[in-house]
Amino acid sequence: RWHVELQPWASPTPSLNYEALRFLKYISTSQISCEHMNLNSLKGYSETSKKPWSICLDERFSLIHRIRSKQCRLYSLGLGSDDNQFEVGMANSGCEVHRFDPSIKSAHIQEGRHLWYHRLSIDWRDPNPAIAAHKLHSNTKKLGTILNEFGHQKIDVLKADVESAEWKILENLILEDVVEQIGQLVFEVHIHWPGFEVSGNDSTVVRYWYSLLRELELKDFRLFYTYKDLSKPQMFLKKKAFNASSCYTLSWVNTRWK
Repeated sequence: RWHVELQPWASPTPSLNYEALRFLKYISTSQISCEHMNLNSLKGYSETSKKPWSICLDERFSLIHRIRSKQCRLYSLGLGSDDNQFEVGMANSGCEVHRFDPSIKSAHIQEGRHLWYHRLSIDWRDPNPAIAAHKLHSNTKKLGTILNEFGHQKIDVLKADVESAEWKILENLILEDVVEQIGQLVFEVHIHWPGFEVSGNDSTVVRYWYSLLRELELKDFRLFYTYKDLSKPQMFLKKKAFNASSCYTLSWVNTRWK
């Protein structure tokens, strides 16, 4: 597929007000309950992260079983964040953790038995070596490309805090069916502007965001955790509107994933 199927407009004529209300209600409403989200219950996990990175550890989903059997794999996409307590905690509990961050000093660094840092940025396209400008981005790759290069078939948890690149990355994961290789998604989403390379007027942008999240639902992902970050500016597409925060943390579980 070349593009995500857009959902019908929220109202008979396109309206930012209706689109925003539908979208904000959607990202604020859990679709499935998860009783065990506290990492402190895991062996080896002590410190709490500065941010609410919530994963579902209920027995009915595979993650807790894969952690216990030391078969769990976490990919973390970030940009120069010093808050890596979630990653360290997951590594201490026996997960194989790969953190991708273009700002680290060496190409690959291993810290401890289970934690790797890679000087790579995850993008929604691979660089084209024939285009001069793309040569600057040789450390930039699609997630599907990295999975192939690393020989990884599955990721138990994909955590992403990529400062507004998340919409196009999510679109790429959906269009290339990479999302089906992922057990849980924990994404920080930013809604103070459309995001990198997302175009259109405001109502079109919100309809696109909503359509992406509905695509996740069609692929059996269910939202089990939603956090509105009130420490961030209260902005929605550059406006102080809809009582929205500019940043939400959302967690989904792939209910089909075994």
